[in-house]
Amino acid sequence: MRIGYARVSTADQNLDLQRNALLAAGCQRIVEESGGGAAAVRPGLARLMDMLRQDDAVVVWRLDRLGRSLSHLIALAREIEARGAALVSLTESLDTASPGGRLVFHVFAALAEFERGLIRERTMAGLAAARARGRLGGRPKRLDAARRAAAVALYRERRVPVAEICRLFHISKPTLYAYVREEKEGPGGGARPAEQP
Repeated sequence: MRIGYARVSTADQNLDLQRNALLAAGCQRIVEESGGGAAAVRPGLARLMDMLRQDDAVVVWRLDRLGRSLSHLIALAREIEARGAALVSLTESLDTASPGGRLVFHVFAALAEFERGLIRERTMAGLAAARARGRLGGRPKRLDAARRAAAVALYRERRVPVAEICRLFHISKPTLYAYVREEKEGPGGGARPAEQP
């Protein structure tokens, strides 16, 4: 069975163009949805995936109607393929039931993986360059040096409960323990200090 999937980004857009193209392509059922492509939850897409069976085909007017990004589109195509179905895009003339269509999609997947690798490489190079300039990654400290020292001093005196120290300085227990650890071992070192009441 050919199952169409039509999506518009906003409620005021019209599905007629996609619906007509999907009907002309022989879709027996059409799942329609409105909402941005970046939306994490798409009930229509989930419904479509539930109804997919072996030898079915998911038909879309254009690939950007299905996936919110290239990596998401590739993940969906793999899920469709794992169910024994095919993906057909009318605008891009793509049909993963054919060897040529599968080849095109594998090229897409390879390009997406290449792009992820480049991003990872650039990120690591940027972090290394920042470290070489003496900058450490991570979130800025919640407290300045004087207030950190005061919180640690209260902790070391063991007269004020940890929960009260955290409340006074508006920090969490893990943050307090991190400050104690840093004072003892230097930034990033040492084991977590023993909890106290």
